[in-house]
Amino acid sequence: MGAILTLVEPVVVINKLGTSFFDMALTQTVYNQSLKATAGDSDRAQTLSSHFLLIQSVLSSVAAMLSIIPLSRMADRHGPKVFLVASQMGSVLGMFTLVIFMYCEVPLEFLYLGSLLHGLSGGGPMFWAGVAALASLSSEQGKRTLKLNIVDFCFGVAGVVGGLLSGYLYQMGPSILLLTAILVSVVALLYSVFALTDSRRSLSESEPLLAESENGKTMDRVSVGMLMSTMVLFMLGMVGAENVLQLYVLKPPLSWDSIWAGYGRAATSTMYLSSFIGVLGLFKVLGDTALTLLGIVSNCTGMAIMAFTVESWVYFLARGIMMFACVPMPTLRAMLSKNLHPQQYGRVFGLLQLVLAVTDLLSNVFFTSIYPLTLGWFSGFCFLLSCAISYISAIPIINFAFAHKTFPYSHKNIACSQKISMLLHLLAKLFFSHLMLFP
Repeated sequence: MGAILTLVEPVVVINKLGTSFFDMALTQTVYNQSLKATAGDSDRAQTLSSHFLLIQSVLSSVAAMLSIIPLSRMADRHGPKVFLVASQMGSVLGMFTLVIFMYCEVPLEFLYLGSLLHGLSGGGPMFWAGVAALASLSSEQGKRTLKLNIVDFCFGVAGVVGGLLSGYLYQMGPSILLLTAILVSVVALLYSVFALTDSRRSLSESEPLLAESENGKTMDRVSVGMLMSTMVLFMLGMVGAENVLQLYVLKPPLSWDSIWAGYGRAATSTMYLSSFIGVLGLFKVLGDTALTLLGIVSNCTGMAIMAFTVESWVYFLARGIMMFACVPMPTLRAMLSKNLHPQQYGRVFGLLQLVLAVTDLLSNVFFTSIYPLTLGWFSGFCFLLSCAISYISAIPIINFAFAHKTFPYSHKNIACSQKISMLLHLLAKLFFSHLMLFP
């Protein structure tokens, strides 16, 4: 058990609780301020909120890009723990800008400063670069997929708890929710500084790479490129649509309050739990490649249903079908680490997060720009577009599988994959049949 669980998991859990509370406080504050500015017009408030969150995301992502190179150099000298400490310091500083906004008469644009501070400290990209590097260093190659999925499982547990509690804390008062977020985030930071150890495995320990080059020492750049391309395309379709979805549920016909929004966030985080259970039960049967493809199909099918969400039960049905949507990213990171020497983890994972930060920015710009334009005719169009883009991510991973002969060909594996895919499509078919019978 010690080979699987390390001290990086508590940091992920505590940090996720803090950010869940803060995200709820920020989203509700921005939307309420937009409603005041538009005299209660929900469509205009959606547009203003979307525009504000877009600028905030751009500032944070651009600032994170500027910080990745110096932080990567520091990590090469002092270990990947640098990524965790720096990013969490910036996160806490950014949260204090919302405190100032609540208690002082400053314009809403003042919150951009918080995004800038968070980004300059590395932001989310560097936090996850540190988590992935530490998790990879502390696990054996054969257990790495399970290890990184356990990290995501812990992230999901914290997300469920944070999503459920955040709505109730907001009902008690926005300031209570925000101060709780700051307190929890400070605990995570202190834990990272004083309790977290860089559990680096011995670099003399030799494990064969999944795909070595001819000299047997350098990484296979083509394989790394295909794995990164899969992650980029999957995130390009997923991230922006998920952010738009947070605004979509606040407007009619759903018109969720903070309690229902908390339930929605909890349902989103539950996907991490179901994805982990799926990996635990199917890893030996399907393998890395088939698990990744299953996750892509699960995500895209659920997102297509989300486009037609007019009642709350449809939202939760879609989330249920997306039960394996969180499998691809940690599994692909594990596959990537198997193509690298341990000494390359900090540099390559830092580069990966730089690429993903750019992807995150482009996805947010793309979807938050399109969403206001579709409010008048079909506000769910963004989710269909997300489905189409994410499906394209299957192309490079299939190419990788055939190039390295890692695709599971046994009749047992194929039958298992077919049954799961048929179940997902059956649920989707039942839903669309319901739409036709009861418009």
